[in-house]
Amino acid sequence: MKELILVRHAKSSWKDPTLSDHERPLNKRGKRDAPEMGERLARSGCDPDLMVTSSAIRALETARSVAGKLGYPRESIAVEERLFHAGVAELLQVIRGVEDSVDSLMLFGHNPGLTDLANHIGPREILNMPTCAVLHLGLKSASWTEVGKTPVDEVMYDYPKSNLRD
Repeated sequence: MKELILVRHAKSSWKDPTLSDHERPLNKRGKRDAPEMGERLARSGCDPDLMVTSSAIRALETARSVAGKLGYPRESIAVEERLFHAGVAELLQVIRGVEDSVDSLMLFGHNPGLTDLANHIGPREILNMPTCAVLHLGLKSASWTEVGKTPVDEVMYDYPKSNLRD
């Protein structure tokens, strides 16, 4: 069985209007929420074999923050340009390209793509994955090429403003 953990980037800043969408960093709330969600993931026993993030600054900062809380080497985070504003087809292409030696994949990206993917492959409808939301899925397959073609179980769905805080 494979584990797929989808993470939407934390809240980003619109403070500097000269920055492109790709270059926007996390804002104060995002810098607070990303490590908090990393701590929640650590408490849940989350231990990804591979972290892949969009190249956008806000996604990369979120991935680095979560990695720090999980003890995942920040320098080992893979940056994938195709994840920046990717739709379901692009997201599936990236996931299906992961080596089967990887059992647990954590993917950092953007909406609406992540919410659309969650609804395409997940066991229930999610109206919107808010910033820094985490959807942990268990895939009933031994190969990433089967994602979207085989059933999945929801292991956990959490986001900063949820009631799951300890």
